[in-house]
Amino acid sequence: CGPCLRSSVRPSLPPCACPTGLNCHLELCPFPQCLPFISSCPQMEHTEVIRSCSSPVFSRVLALEYFFEEKQPLQFHVFDAEDGATSPTNDTFLGSAECTLGQIVSQTKVTKPLLLKNGKNAGKSTITIVAEEVSGTNDYVQLTFRAQKLDNKDLFSKSDPFMEIYKTNGDQSDQLVWRTEVVKNNLSPSWEPFRLSLHSLCSCDIHRPLKFMIYDYDSNGKHDFIGEFTSTFNEMQEGTTGTGQEMQWDCINPKYRDKKKNYKNSGTVTLTQCTNIYSFLDTPQVAIDFTASNGDPRSSQSLHCLSPRQPNHYLQALRAVGGICQDYDSDKRFPAFGFGARIPPNFEVSHDFAINFDPENAECEEISGVIDSYRRCLPQIQLYGPTNVAPIINRVAGPAQKEQSSGKATKYSVLLVLTDGVVTDMAETRTAIVRASRLPMSIIIVGVGNADFSDMRMLDGDDGTLRCPRGVPAARDIVQFVPFRDFKDVRKSSYPLPSLNSTFPTIAPPLKKNLDPVLSSQSKCLLNLLTHLLLPFIPILTP
Repeated sequence: CGPCLRSSVRPSLPPCACPTGLNCHLELCPFPQCLPFISSCPQMEHTEVIRSCSSPVFSRVLALEYFFEEKQPLQFHVFDAEDGATSPTNDTFLGSAECTLGQIVSQTKVTKPLLLKNGKNAGKSTITIVAEEVSGTNDYVQLTFRAQKLDNKDLFSKSDPFMEIYKTNGDQSDQLVWRTEVVKNNLSPSWEPFRLSLHSLCSCDIHRPLKFMIYDYDSNGKHDFIGEFTSTFNEMQEGTTGTGQEMQWDCINPKYRDKKKNYKNSGTVTLTQCTNIYSFLDTPQVAIDFTASNGDPRSSQSLHCLSPRQPNHYLQALRAVGGICQDYDSDKRFPAFGFGARIPPNFEVSHDFAINFDPENAECEEISGVIDSYRRCLPQIQLYGPTNVAPIINRVAGPAQKEQSSGKATKYSVLLVLTDGVVTDMAETRTAIVRASRLPMSIIIVGVGNADFSDMRMLDGDDGTLRCPRGVPAARDIVQFVPFRDFKDVRKSSYPLPSLNSTFPTIAPPLKKNLDPVLSSQSKCLLNLLTHLLLPFIPILTP
């Protein structure tokens, strides 16, 4: 079958009027046709519980994949979750609605009446679902707020404040994107830090207006309005750029402002942290071994042979491993380098040249661009040597060092090295890796061909902690060696490794379904190697 074209949609769930009052809970449940491998209709996602509210606005975003060529029926069940129920029963069921994902995507906003189990309307209750296409960005932001001297709305105690954040849509409507926890009995609360994708926060438009509203929580659901202020993500970023720099807004109640002559504010709100978090690989970089040990590219025995009949080993590895990496790169642009070749115009040996021959911009558009540059580069260079790997590691480590020095470490670099064997500058490479082990970067070495890879296994550190020649140990294991010959003939059910999707459930996109079956199986194995590399940096990477 051909490739499946699809886009992801992220339905959010604004106003839903329920027929009865207490705790309303909404869950998303596709028909069996949507997931044919499950015989019954499973619960896929559910919103948070909104307490004591007959017209709840849910802040949780539900992510779905949209296949435009398929009919994807959906059911929405609303029920009362007061007693801790996690699924609708006859006693808790408030109503349901049905539509297809295609209807939501095409109309952007769909309002449906809630129906009882007998098919009749549940009074005048409706549910509204809004769909918005998710962009390719992997960026998240971590925000921390506190407030000072908020107005007291309670008679015998202090206010119990919480904050809601709304973004303004193109039709000037406001969409809830986050609701903080309630801080009890405190007029100067500090809310817990939280993370949001830039798409959820501002639809990746840093100038999109944002509205912040502060309320005093009441158990009956009739929360008292304290005040509000507006901003943009761009303003929030610029206001917190310096170390320790904070941004403060007056919390304004418009009614008090219009009625009271000397009204100043109803308290202030301070943004104490606004940090960009990159959810996975930010700048994957590729380095290809062009040393003479690979064999003359004109020979069919060469690992660099450009045969019209089948891709060589380097091309196979690029497609398998690079195809995985690009799913996690926000701009899908790969800096690609070569090492160990004599390059034009003077044909001097270089160990970190751009394979597109543009030293100012080594980036290639997607992994297909790397492959095209590789094909154009190969006839123009002379394979030579030695196999020096340290220069390319140091090249990638330079920006990673600057990132670490910034104190934010929001970018994580991965260097993918494709090589055929023995490293010549082993001492320098060990030193470079030990130094890089303290930086936000990892190295994947893919061994191509059937050479002796004992040096690579030493760098991998599986036989003990890697040390530089001076005896300094690596701070962590950042190298993973992959002998490509062990994976290039993988078939289904081989190598039952744990899936990255279960290790990083909040950030891992699904594996490509339109890959060649052999490459798809390879990719599953190679993808799991990234799990090993990135576990030490989970606090930095996970949203």
